[in-house]
Amino acid sequence: MSNEIYFSNNYRDLCEQQGTGSGFQFEFSCNRCHDTWRSAFQPYTSGRMAGWADRVVGSAWGAFGRAGSEASSALGGMVGANWGPAKDAAFQQAVDTAKNHFNRCGRCTTYVCARCWNAAQGLCLTCAPDTAAEALAAQQRGLNDAVSQQAYETGAAQASSFDTTRRRQLVCPQCSTETHGARFCPGCGHRLAQPDHCTSCNAEVPEGAAFCPDCGTRR
Repeated sequence: MSNEIYFSNNYRDLCEQQGTGSGFQFEFSCNRCHDTWRSAFQPYTSGRMAGWADRVVGSAWGAFGRAGSEASSALGGMVGANWGPAKDAAFQQAVDTAKNHFNRCGRCTTYVCARCWNAAQGLCLTCAPDTAAEALAAQQRGLNDAVSQQAYETGAAQASSFDTTRRRQLVCPQCSTETHGARFCPGCGHRLAQPDHCTSCNAEVPEGAAFCPDCGTRR
């Protein structure tokens, strides 16, 4: 058997060594769309026999005694010794079959399924995208870009009516409600971004100040 390993990064090991479900099965996936294909399940007879022996010895310990336990242990050792070679052979067989379901891209060297394969170019659709699909996608991008530009120009035309000098608060300092730039908080009615003025000199008084910074009048 060849030492070269195929599908080294896109398969999942579903094998079970012992028990009634003991056997070999592998799941391979497409590197592009990640759809999967599973190899046919191959039962591992030795593992099933070991599982059966463990159940028999466990349920009838008095009848078999130490001899039964030793026999079960010996069978378990045989199962472990045979597991590696049997699994390697099953994996090689699964890979040989998987090659019929996947194609290896000559450019990026990934394995892809038939739906992700450009047969005319001998490359995956990531390296050689479908021309018709690319054309439609480009048309949609062009439409989206043009509409975005029109929307931008519409917004730019409305800029003259937007007061950029007015102060705004996006979160109310009293109740933390989002205000979206309103003059009054929709949650508690607090006046937003409107500085207080001194009753004596009409100068702006910072929020929280006890005295007017211009004339010293107590608030």
